[in-house]
Amino acid sequence: MRTHLAGTHTVVSKDHWPGARRREARQQRVVDELLAAGRSVVVDNTNPSPADRAPLIALARRHRAAVRAVHVDVPLEVCLERNAAREGRSRVPLVGVLATGKRLVPPSADEGFDRVDVVRPADP
Repeated sequence: MRTHLAGTHTVVSKDHWPGARRREARQQRVVDELLAAGRSVVVDNTNPSPADRAPLIALARRHRAAVRAVHVDVPLEVCLERNAAREGRSRVPLVGVLATGKRLVPPSADEGFDRVDVVRPADP
């Protein structure tokens, strides 16, 4: 994502602040400041449920920004394989991957998105 959008958007992710407290609040503040400055922003997080996405949608609407969701539709087995190949802090604990998978609700226009795109991995 960063390679595709870095030239046109500011990428914001809670992963940018791995040891920070209140990462959610920090992300909201950074996105708010960027949108207030007229910048295009992409939020690179899992945000598995409508409740997780709602504050970001509300921020964008307050700034009259277009809101687009990109749902990366990857089977759980593939997520587990990719995660197992990670090393160090980039590997997510298994319980985290499984819990997020259980909470996953694909985004829809009913949540307030102007557009929802679905991206699937290429077949092997």
